[in-house]
Amino acid sequence: MNERNLLINPNELAPAIGYSHAVAAAPGRSVYLAGQIAFNREGQIVGDTWVEQFDLALSNLVTALAGAGGEPEDLVWMQIFTVDVAAYRDARPDLGPVYRRHLGRHFPAMGLYGVTELADVGALVEITAIAVIPD
Repeated sequence: MNERNLLINPNELAPAIGYSHAVAAAPGRSVYLAGQIAFNREGQIVGDTWVEQFDLALSNLVTALAGAGGEPEDLVWMQIFTVDVAAYRDARPDLGPVYRRHLGRHFPAMGLYGVTELADVGALVEITAIAVIPD
């Protein structure tokens, strides 16, 4: 359980590994975070691998959230889109440390979706999210 939002993982469901089955958001201000990719400040994609791009996209997401006055624990919903699901699967052993560096052990409700392409050529992953910043 989180002090800000209630993470819900019923025993009747398969174990939630790396996500929560549901989140009951605390009262507060909703923040909708636009899709973030591995852009540097100059708008160039950085990183050739799934892990490198995930790292920067997640960093950009947390930076946008901080700009709205939020913290990673305020995230209630996160969607990850990728053009290469196989690369994601292959990268899973390396993703834990990257994820924890940005979000700690906070696991909002989330999903990962394979898509045919993203808006920016060369982007492998895009992350969007919703946060609820407590009153």
